[in-house]
Amino acid sequence: MAVQQAEKLYTVDDYLARPDEYPRYELLEGEMVEIVSPTTRHQRILQRLFRVLDQHCATHGLGEVFVAPLDVILSRNVVVQPDILFISKARQAELIGERITGAPDLVIEILSPATSARDFNQKRKLYARHGVKEYWIVDPAPRDGTIEVQRLQGAVFSTLALYEKGQILTSPMFEGLGVDVGQVFAE
Repeated sequence: MAVQQAEKLYTVDDYLARPDEYPRYELLEGEMVEIVSPTTRHQRILQRLFRVLDQHCATHGLGEVFVAPLDVILSRNVVVQPDILFISKARQAELIGERITGAPDLVIEILSPATSARDFNQKRKLYARHGVKEYWIVDPAPRDGTIEVQRLQGAVFSTLALYEKGQILTSPMFEGLGVDVGQVFAE
């Protein structure tokens, strides 16, 4: 992972002016941070979560679910590309354009050795600061994997639950949703 150190801080205009090619970057508090390519395990986990969420949201008319790469512009110096994000039906017109402009209702990040510290610390704080209502941290590293569901309480996230194999993930954001955590991490 490369961070472009610069004499000046980058803005969303600088970010959008770069070529729309690889490598991909996020803009984190004015610094361009290169995004590494995900592994096949990461992509399988992403696909399984996306399918469950997308099906549930489509069936119940709740909103839209998107996957990376997709720019989410949170401020003048913050552009992120969460692994999965959800925008409620009530907020679609406000946030969805060529890119997402504003805080999604839900952001999901799948940790990897290259991104876990940034996802768990810096990006978690940025998501809270900009008003993301719920943040799921998916950690494939433990033997069977875990998903931590965090909810915005005031200006910080607090953990609602930590789910592992053998448990069904639920969320106050998605009434009636049940995610079999074992299936998410199945080999």
